[in-house]
Amino acid sequence: MFSAIGRIVRTPDLRRKIGFTLFIIALYRLGSFIPGPFVDFQNVQTCLAANQNASGLYELVNLFSGGALLQLSIFALGIMPYITASIIIQLLRVVIPHFEALHKEGQAGQTKLTQYTRYLTIALGILQSTTLITVARSGALFSGSNAPECSQLLTNDAWYAIMLMVITMTAGTGLIMWMAELITERGIGNGMSLLIFTSIAAAFPNSMGSIWSAKGPNTFFIVLAVGLIIMALIVFVEQSQRRIPVQYAKRIVGRRTYGGNNTYIPIKVNMAGVVPVIFASSLLYLPALIAQFNQPPAGQAPAAWVTWIQNYLTRGDHPIYMAFFFLLIVGFTYFYVAITFNPEEVAENMKNYGGFIPGIRAGRPTAEYLDYVLTRITLPGSLYLGLVALIPLIALGLVGANSQFPFGGTSILIVIGVGLETVKQIDAQLQQRHYEGLLR
Repeated sequence: MFSAIGRIVRTPDLRRKIGFTLFIIALYRLGSFIPGPFVDFQNVQTCLAANQNASGLYELVNLFSGGALLQLSIFALGIMPYITASIIIQLLRVVIPHFEALHKEGQAGQTKLTQYTRYLTIALGILQSTTLITVARSGALFSGSNAPECSQLLTNDAWYAIMLMVITMTAGTGLIMWMAELITERGIGNGMSLLIFTSIAAAFPNSMGSIWSAKGPNTFFIVLAVGLIIMALIVFVEQSQRRIPVQYAKRIVGRRTYGGNNTYIPIKVNMAGVVPVIFASSLLYLPALIAQFNQPPAGQAPAAWVTWIQNYLTRGDHPIYMAFFFLLIVGFTYFYVAITFNPEEVAENMKNYGGFIPGIRAGRPTAEYLDYVLTRITLPGSLYLGLVALIPLIALGLVGANSQFPFGGTSILIVIGVGLETVKQIDAQLQQRHYEGLLR
C-alpha cells in the first residue's frame, strides 16, 4: 500500500491531478461556511446548537450540502439542484423522443443533454433558494427548536435583500457545478460524485463525536464495529454482478478479420445506485409537507388525515413509516432499472454487431432472456437497498439519533460507491504508467 502511494507521489501527472482535486474540494468546503448576505450568523449558530438534528424535510438536502443548507451559506443548496436536474433529464428520455435521440447520438448528443441539465440546474437553484429563504424568513427552518433566535435568521427581509440572497445562492450552485466539471476534466474521478462524497464524509466526525458524548464510549465502539461490518457487506454487494457471456461471430472485411472474441454483459446486483432511496425519501416528505400547510387555526383540532400523517408518516422510527419507506424503495428500484437498462436496445446492438448469447437466439429471445435475468437480479438488489436505507431509522430507536448514525442510508451508499470508483480510476492511471497498479 505504501509503495503504491509512493508511486502516486513520484508520478508527476497523477500527482498534479490529485493535488488539483484536493484544492477544489478545499475551496468547496470553505464556501460551505461563508454565510450568505443579510444572514445573522450568530442566530444561525445558536439555532444549530439548539437543534442538532435537522428536520426530516431538509435532512437529505442538508446531507448533500455538507451542512451548508442550515447555515444559509453561499453554497447552501450544494449539489442537490444538479442531482435533481440530472434525474429529471434522465427520466424525460422516456417521455420526450428528442431526448432519447440525443442520447443515442453519442458525444454530440450527450453534450446537448448536459447543456439542458445546466439550464435546468440554474432554474431549480432559483426555485429552491427562494423556497429556502422564504422558510428561513418565516422561522420554520428550525421547526424543532423553540429558541427566539430561530425566527430572526435574516437581518434584512426587504425585497432587494431577498433578491440578492437568491442570486447569491443560485450563483453558488452554478459555481459548484463549474468546479465539479473542472475536477472531471483536470482531476481524478467524477467531479459531482466527489463533491457529494466530500459533503457527506465531512459530517462523519461530528456524528461519531455526538454518539460518544450522548451514549458513551461503549456504544461508540459498538457502533464503530457494526459500521465496519456494514461497510464490508456493502462493498461485497456493490462489487457483485451477474456476467452474461456473449460471443461475436468472425467477420472478414477485405484482408482483415474482425470479431470472434468472447466477452460478457455485467449486470450489477445494485444497478440503480442510490436513486431509489432519494426518490422514496422525497416522496415520503410530501405528506409531511402537505400536513404542515394544512394546520388549523389556534384552538382548533386538526383534520383526521393530518393527525394520521403526523403520527405515522413523520416519525422515522415508526413501523408504518419504515414499511412505506421500504416498499417505495423496492418499487422505485424496479422503475429506475427499467428506464435505464433497455434489454431490447442491448439485444439489437448485439445483433447488429454479430453478437449472441450461447444457447439463446439473437433478437427478441435475447431481449426476453436479458429481461428475465434483470428482473430476477433486481429483487435482491432492491431488498438490499431497502435494508441499508432502514439502518439509520433502526438506529433512531437504538442509538437515539437519526442523522447522527453515519453507517447507513444514502450517505454510506454514496461514500462507498464513490470511493470504489475513484480508487479504480487511480489504479487505472497507475497501470498506464507502471506494470503494477494501486489494487492487487
